[in-house]
Amino acid sequence: MNKRVLGAVGAAVAAVLLLSGCAGGGADASPATHDKTLRLATMTVPQSLDPKDATGSALPFFQAVYDTLVLRTPAGDYKPMLATEWSYNDDQTVLSMTLRTGVTFDDGTPFDAKAAKANLERFRDSGGPDAANLAGVTVDAVDDSHITLTLEQPNPGLLFFLSDSAGLMANPADFDEKDALVTTPDGTGPYVLDKDKTAIGTTWVYDQRKDYWGTAPDFSTVTMQVFDNENAIVNGLKTGQIDAAVLQSADQQLAAEQDKDLTFQDVLFDFQGILLFDRGGAVTPALAKPEVRQALNEAIDRETLLKVVRDGRGQVTSQVWGVDSQGYETSLDDYYPYDPAKAKQLLADAGYPNGFELTLPRLTSIVTDNIASALQTDFAKIGVKLTWADVDAASALKQIFVEKKFSGMVMNMGQSSNDWIVYSTLIAPGTFNFFGTMDDQVNKLAAQARALPADQTAELYKKMNERIVEQAWFVPFYRMTYELVTVPGVTAAPQAGMAVPSIYNYSLSK
Repeated sequence: MNKRVLGAVGAAVAAVLLLSGCAGGGADASPATHDKTLRLATMTVPQSLDPKDATGSALPFFQAVYDTLVLRTPAGDYKPMLATEWSYNDDQTVLSMTLRTGVTFDDGTPFDAKAAKANLERFRDSGGPDAANLAGVTVDAVDDSHITLTLEQPNPGLLFFLSDSAGLMANPADFDEKDALVTTPDGTGPYVLDKDKTAIGTTWVYDQRKDYWGTAPDFSTVTMQVFDNENAIVNGLKTGQIDAAVLQSADQQLAAEQDKDLTFQDVLFDFQGILLFDRGGAVTPALAKPEVRQALNEAIDRETLLKVVRDGRGQVTSQVWGVDSQGYETSLDDYYPYDPAKAKQLLADAGYPNGFELTLPRLTSIVTDNIASALQTDFAKIGVKLTWADVDAASALKQIFVEKKFSGMVMNMGQSSNDWIVYSTLIAPGTFNFFGTMDDQVNKLAAQARALPADQTAELYKKMNERIVEQAWFVPFYRMTYELVTVPGVTAAPQAGMAVPSIYNYSLSK
């Protein structure tokens, strides 16, 4: 059990660290040699190109060579890809899919229902970072062009997963050869990996597939280059050696903005805040009281924190639902205004007039000196003594998620465009609710949402979001504004539910 927990948490925290700019190799960008070459910069290093290992912001490395069953549009809607149509039965437990015919893998092997079944079952059983997304799913090949996915219980996140890592389709002929797909991907996608020009760990080069079944992409070649700092990425954008990148650092966003030829688009994906795990008071008894959790929210000067930490580049918020989700409500962003006097009164009402002590782990890659000092100061004003316990990423996993030593932690978390994934990731018992504390109203709303088609659930998720905010399950600070930066001649669209655009979102400017 502990190994499974560590595996799931390790993937989640690894994604957090990648988004925080703590991973990477380092590469020097090379000037373009063709006007249809798309050069992308990233600080994410994929561990392999085997679809079972795909996750998070590494997804574009895989999308170049593997199509998914379902295409997720930039706005978060679902459209046909390798599956041309799909439908659920009345109780939302069987998903029937019709597959595209006439599609082949790179070696000419046909894509069919048997191949789709083999991929889905392998992904489910692989133990990969996202394998749990298909837990409890049984796949049947009805005939060459039809499959059914039978669920133990309804899963409103399934179509999202099939448009993400779980839906990537590789050639089953490579499954029997260990690690064959790690460096030699074999899919049905718009590009093929150029192994001669690729330097694993620094630069991946993809050439357009001449017999691609779909619409040919605008770019004949795509290169993905890994950097270990955003300063180098900004320099590459300014000199035209890089065509597109997502900048997270406020300082580097400002530096890039000095070049008036570059185009900037806001990306609102991550929020930063305190995830309160211990809502039952097992480690910190005071946190069992809603008034105490509410007081922590009222104590934080979010506007000042955002200005000091990110030069104001973001949006203060009191909710963990993101702007692309059905449950998002603008009014909940300022539900907890800065009010130390009210916070102190809430503590007194809860039986803690003199405050209490709170110890949180500090990952310095996320909790900078500014954040650490600001939170200590804000909490001290209401009588809460905040102590930081320095931990490194490796020991943090065990101490926080297995040994349960801390009541919460400051994290950067992505905000999915799929409401059920928000619920199942942050709210339901599991990775980020490992104490398993729940709420009767939330349970009822979740049960109703699970049983309904997605287009009938918006009000349920809004009510769930309101309840979570009212009960102060979390202490969000702000959504961080990242910038999708492109050079003249290249157009890109931000991707709902991802920190980086899908590979399909890039085109030549018209």
